[in-house]
Amino acid sequence: MAPNYIAVKPHSRDRPALHGPRARALAWHDGGMPLVEAVVEVPVDAATAFAVSQTTGEVRRRWDPFIRRQHFLDGATAPGKGVRTLTVHRVGLRMVSEYVSYQPPTNVGMRMVEGSWFFAKMGGGWRFTPVDGDPTRTRAVWRYNFGCRPRWLAPLADRIGTVVLGYEIRRRIARFAQGCEDPVVLAAVRGAAASTLPDVPAD
Repeated sequence: MAPNYIAVKPHSRDRPALHGPRARALAWHDGGMPLVEAVVEVPVDAATAFAVSQTTGEVRRRWDPFIRRQHFLDGATAPGKGVRTLTVHRVGLRMVSEYVSYQPPTNVGMRMVEGSWFFAKMGGGWRFTPVDGDPTRTRAVWRYNFGCRPRWLAPLADRIGTVVLGYEIRRRIARFAQGCEDPVVLAAVRGAAASTLPDVPAD
């Protein structure tokens, strides 16, 4: 069953409270910039949830509706702070983003370097924390802030941006939750984790 969502009035100056395990999409302003946030609880530990969020290739496309294709730039072969990524949206839009933080298994942050003409700037952060009292479950919080162009049209442009980005983040986090229960995705994540374990000498 797809997660339920609660719509929150955009442009509220006060950050709304978050309650319960449902996935939600929220929007508000912070320091003059619009923010969009989505929250969901998934039935895996934080390390697994983080690893699912960082999958690539065919495994990533099993759960991520945003991406047509994605690859690292500048010869990078793995994510990390300062690494740039080219992402092609499902409708053909291209965006180059840069990791501004990469701290598995708790959080990852990015900023847009090049992208849509509509978004003058954009940044995002995904955070993963164990659910209180149950470390086998994880609360995922995905938050984006952005600025639209032209700035003279900001009141309208920000509302449009909130709707567009809110729609995308709702779809993505709902599919992420499904990915955290997809046996193929979980097998790929656990297989990758096992391959990075050091060899243990035989007794």
